[in-house]
Amino acid sequence: MTGSPFDGARCLVTGAGRGIGRALADELLARGAAGVLLIDRDETALAEAAAALDGRARVFACDLTEPSAPGSAVDAAIEAFGGLDLVCSNAGVLVEDPDFANAASADDALWALSWDLNVMAHVRLARAALPAFRAAGGGRFLMTVSAAGLLTMIGHAPYAATKAAALAFAQNLAITHADEGVQVAALCPQAVTTDMLQATRRPEAAMASAALGAQETADAALDGLAVGRFLILPHPEVADYARRRAEDMDRWIGGMRKLRRGLAEGG
Repeated sequence: MTGSPFDGARCLVTGAGRGIGRALADELLARGAAGVLLIDRDETALAEAAAALDGRARVFACDLTEPSAPGSAVDAAIEAFGGLDLVCSNAGVLVEDPDFANAASADDALWALSWDLNVMAHVRLARAALPAFRAAGGGRFLMTVSAAGLLTMIGHAPYAATKAAALAFAQNLAITHADEGVQVAALCPQAVTTDMLQATRRPEAAMASAALGAQETADAALDGLAVGRFLILPHPEVADYARRRAEDMDRWIGGMRKLRRGLAEGG
């Protein structure tokens, strides 16, 4: 696309084997990116994604819960493309409360997994990418968070808590590094029709509004990034929900309690 802000960009996308990550990679190439390194732990999904992109993307398989993996991914992108301009830190995990009637029912291992992938993978990617951005005079860091980070997600305490932490980290990145030419954005969709959503036992909790497709979400993400927006809301109604929550938390919690009772009664 002539005149695209992504013309010639050297990109890294995590969670790129499917869903939003796959759509982001596809759209980046369509908008003129020079190269995209696809990161995922699923080697089969990576191979399928790369084949669908006609060899225009490269792949690097790793598990981002391993502390050294994000740094290795950044090194691989720099080696492949000679530098790095954009990181789409998209990988995440959706953990439900095993007992819907107990918000503390997830065990420590599930909380640790949620923390490692939904928070620390972003932190470690940023830590590894910032020197490359500084060397280039700037860069972009897009974090896929979730509307759950602004609001919550009933029946998914580990997910909601870690997404809130991820959003807080994104804000700190933006505040600290904007003067260095580093643009940070937080993508906060509500429901997206991905494998992650379909795998939940209670999709009703995530489907409070009409779900968007992965491609629509990727389009919204890059459109928002292109105009310098920090908070990118593919579902505009999320801004209204967040405003109501901030204005009267007690009333908002009361409404969410009512919604939870309805979900519990529905099975």
